[in-house]
Amino acid sequence: MSETKVALITAGGSGMGAAAAKRLAADGYKVAILSSSGKGEALATELGGIGVTGSNQSNDDLKRLIDGAMEKWGRIDALVNSAGHGPRAQLLDITDEQWHTGMDVYLMNVIRPVRLVAPIMQAQKAGAIVNISTAWVFEPSPMFPTSAVFRAGLAAYTKLFADSYAIDNVRMNNVLPGWIDSLPGTEERRESVPMRRYGTMEEIAATISFLVSEGAGYITGQSLKVDGGLMRSV
Repeated sequence: MSETKVALITAGGSGMGAAAAKRLAADGYKVAILSSSGKGEALATELGGIGVTGSNQSNDDLKRLIDGAMEKWGRIDALVNSAGHGPRAQLLDITDEQWHTGMDVYLMNVIRPVRLVAPIMQAQKAGAIVNISTAWVFEPSPMFPTSAVFRAGLAAYTKLFADSYAIDNVRMNNVLPGWIDSLPGTEERRESVPMRRYGTMEEIAATISFLVSEGAGYITGQSLKVDGGLMRSV
């Protein structure tokens, strides 16, 4: 790259978030990683970046990450929002508290950092945000009720964001992974996929790499399925 480019990854200590951090570092980005486990801080050190041990449910922790990146590099070109796992139960058994937790995990995990990062990208007149969502957004599964509900809301939020910020060359898209090897494999799930295999974390990371690249510069407000053909409705 002719100039330093900077990527922030939230919930980036393991799984698809960590894979995205590794791929973007390999692409030449300086990376700043937030995770609650401490693994993100260790990974950031390994990749020559900066890490913060904290939660994407904390505005203060997110501000520490963003302020650290701005102090060190003076810009933010990409934001990748990953997430942990929210409550799962039979639909009518999910409590009010669990629904609120699901909203924090699957929707506010994007809204909070975007509030802080989007003005920086606006000022730069450039930036790309990618949210790791789920293939079950538009065809919800009872296996993942809070994820399906709040990530459907995330799809709407992404379209609204694109309407407002495309004029500033700030883009937002969602990646919708199906069965990925960050999860335990089962034969039943494998057989449900037309490609008859789980996707890899590296494949998700490669998709994210494309979506933050200049080659995807005319793509915003979209939710892209990366699921081996599992979901085929429009």
